[in-house]
Amino acid sequence: MAVRSDGLQTEKRILQACVRLFLENGYHQTTMLQILKEAQVSSSSFQNLFHSKDGVLLELVEFMFENQFGIARKVAGTALPPVYVYAAETSLQITLTELNENLREIYLEAYTQQPLLDYIQRATAKELQSIFGPYQPELKEQDFYELELGSAGLMRGYMANPCTAEFPLERKLNKFVTLALRGYKVPEEELQQVLRFLAGLDMRGIAQKVMEELFRQLAMRYEFSLDGLLPPENKDENVHPAESCAGESEET
Repeated sequence: MAVRSDGLQTEKRILQACVRLFLENGYHQTTMLQILKEAQVSSSSFQNLFHSKDGVLLELVEFMFENQFGIARKVAGTALPPVYVYAAETSLQITLTELNENLREIYLEAYTQQPLLDYIQRATAKELQSIFGPYQPELKEQDFYELELGSAGLMRGYMANPCTAEFPLERKLNKFVTLALRGYKVPEEELQQVLRFLAGLDMRGIAQKVMEELFRQLAMRYEFSLDGLLPPENKDENVHPAESCAGESEET
């Protein structure tokens, strides 16, 4: 029991250190030496638990993807048709990368490294069939997995290019959702309703709240402090309840 407890505490210290260093310095700029020093662990202890820095990232990405959509539903509203949920969740991912450049780097790594990307694609494919199956009932889960290969490529492309004055967040989300929903054969009239719904949301405000809640859950699991990790909240923006926006879109 003592050995198991010591191993768990070592794992927590490594994860605590990596969360802080990845967000403060960036994934690529964080060295193994920094991680070992911050976590106060030996190289052999680290190797036994994670093998490499990429192993830590895999655990963090799994946690983020397991929790962020559930958190997003709570923040943005739960009474949404499935296609609206997909649009809101994918838009949320893209928006999160606009809040913090080091967070962008983490997401890009997740959509680049093959083990992480495969995890995301297979987990997403299961949801895609339940969301878009009614539009293409002849397709099986494997078909949606193959479609997700393209959707993930679109997602990474939009994440990798920061917003500019010529390409603001609202335009970026509109373009991504349009391409994705057309690929899944959502009727044009319904697609336009979804776009109007998204236009009525304060995605930056929602993303800020989702990130704060996600970090709090990370802090609870790995027992570390949030001090200095969260970017400042934009107090001038208000989050609009998704349920009311969805209703307005359907009436438009």
